[in-house]
Amino acid sequence: MRDGHPRILIVRLSAIGDCMHAVPVLCALRDHLPGAMLGWVVEGRTSELLRGHPALDELIVAPRGWLKSPRAVWDLRRRLRALRFNVTVDVQGLTKSAIAARLSGAPRRLGLGGVDGREVSPWLNNDLVEAHATHVVERYLEVLRPLGITSPRVHFDLPRNALDERRAEEIAVAAGLTTGFAVINTGAGWPSKLWLPDRFAAVARYLGQACGLPSLVVWAGPQEQAAAEAIVAAGGGHARFAPATSLTELAAIVRRARLFVSSDTGPLHLAAAVGTPCVGLFGPVPADRNGPYGAGHMTVQKMCLTGGSRVRRHAGPESMRAITVDDVTRACDLLLGRPAKAA
Repeated sequence: MRDGHPRILIVRLSAIGDCMHAVPVLCALRDHLPGAMLGWVVEGRTSELLRGHPALDELIVAPRGWLKSPRAVWDLRRRLRALRFNVTVDVQGLTKSAIAARLSGAPRRLGLGGVDGREVSPWLNNDLVEAHATHVVERYLEVLRPLGITSPRVHFDLPRNALDERRAEEIAVAAGLTTGFAVINTGAGWPSKLWLPDRFAAVARYLGQACGLPSLVVWAGPQEQAAAEAIVAAGGGHARFAPATSLTELAAIVRRARLFVSSDTGPLHLAAAVGTPCVGLFGPVPADRNGPYGAGHMTVQKMCLTGGSRVRRHAGPESMRAITVDDVTRACDLLLGRPAKAA
């Protein structure tokens, strides 16, 4: 403690969507413990979205693969110990996240118990909470119960800056999207979560023809770029190809959109966090647990797979192929305030 205020470290190392789900934990801690020193340890590019958050005092960025390098482990330990944390909040519930919490030297280490406390994390964390809520955002927030924080207001308050806003404006003007547009995101972290590019193209044609809403197709990496190009080529002139963007530039673009359409992946949860209405396409994982959080979003799911994450990750395409273009356009109509088509 310093002046009676706790020094708290949030541990959610990856990935983009999961880190977005954890941002309300940061906000709840700041709301209920305004004098606390709050830190977050994270890996890789996701740090772009957290840097400068108004609730965050210290951002500690660990390199990917740090646990495999004794030098990187020692360096992370040194950096964490220097900040003298006395409480950690591990919402990831894996061995590596619990090790990061332990490296901090904090005597009190909150973590997930039950089915969410995976691998050896329940043995490394020492104040375990069994979560009962359905959605992962609320399950993360339950970890704060030992600190007396229950049912907090859920908000994200992601930072924004003028450079990203200016870049978003340039992209919108160059694409001729100054009077409203949708964003289509073609990628997903697992192959089993991918939807077919020709179906995304059909959605873009529908939004353009029926709703007067052109689409900007965003992507990251060569595989997603190829899919985005295919969507634009088949979009009948209603889809525009986005340039490469940073995560913060993507956030600024998405803030301007009237609608975001995507399968379950990080940019979908980023879009929900900045308040853009989302249509989320879900196959192998349950939408009620992992969908875009909050009111004003729609999820489409025709079948959900059973089994652990390894089974779901390596599953075939059947759960996503079950989602039709009409399923998605009906959800778009509802969010845009158009009369719903007959099922």
